[in-house]
Amino acid sequence: MGQTRTGNLLAVSDLHVAYQENRDVVAGLHPETDDDCLIVAGDVGELFADIEWALTLLSSRFATVIWAPGNHELWTPRQDPVQLRGEARYRELVRLCRDLGVRTPEDDYLVWTGAGGPVALVPLFLLYDYSFRAPGTATKAESLERAYAAGVVCTDEMLLHPDPYPSREAWCWARVAETDRRLAALDPAVPTVLINHYPLVREPTRILRYPEFAQWCGTELTADWHLRHRAAAVVYGHLHIPRTTVHDGVRFEEVSLGYPREWRRRATPPRPVRRVLLPEPVR
Repeated sequence: MGQTRTGNLLAVSDLHVAYQENRDVVAGLHPETDDDCLIVAGDVGELFADIEWALTLLSSRFATVIWAPGNHELWTPRQDPVQLRGEARYRELVRLCRDLGVRTPEDDYLVWTGAGGPVALVPLFLLYDYSFRAPGTATKAESLERAYAAGVVCTDEMLLHPDPYPSREAWCWARVAETDRRLAALDPAVPTVLINHYPLVREPTRILRYPEFAQWCGTELTADWHLRHRAAAVVYGHLHIPRTTVHDGVRFEEVSLGYPREWRRRATPPRPVRRVLLPEPVR
């Protein structure tokens, strides 16, 4: 594992830079010190060119950028000149990140030696497997039927292709198995910061306005990872509900910016970047 320089460990997700207001927010992001590390926990954008624009800008400003993919980066929109699907699209995004010097789930994990360290910074790509089922349902088919009946269906069903896997859940299971083996090989004396687009446990999804959406938000297979893999903190996004929660004594940081219609409702201008390992003061 390589080592980062000291500075601030910062995190953000769900930048959705297709919206001009969000693009303006991203253009205004700057590090606090020359050694700051920025975690980007997915959903930068949908179009390859938008993702490239944002990661190019951020990697030019922050000493280290670590990216974990969200579901939106894996979409194949009809209007995107890059028509790669599934695993091939993910690998092309990894290639882009490597060209920019951005760390990905395919790279060696860095060790953070700043405040709160040393910890291994672990970007994850795990997807979901529909195991966060809609209330009162026992199977994926029943859960999806409930979602369609409620009109609460993730766009992934149309645009996130699992090629060459037979299904999104099969892709998820392969990623979980591969990543679990890799995490088990880490030095047991070093805690981790686990970075995933989706929450590793189901509890954060229980406040969703539409509970049917939870099935696109993670997998029960990671329910104990924050304990088994010695997490000092877990960073995630996807839910567009930025907040800090504690599960089994471990801090979970939801760090999303979200859509303009969401953050405009808040009383203060968006401050999407949050500190990891150094809790912000209570206001």
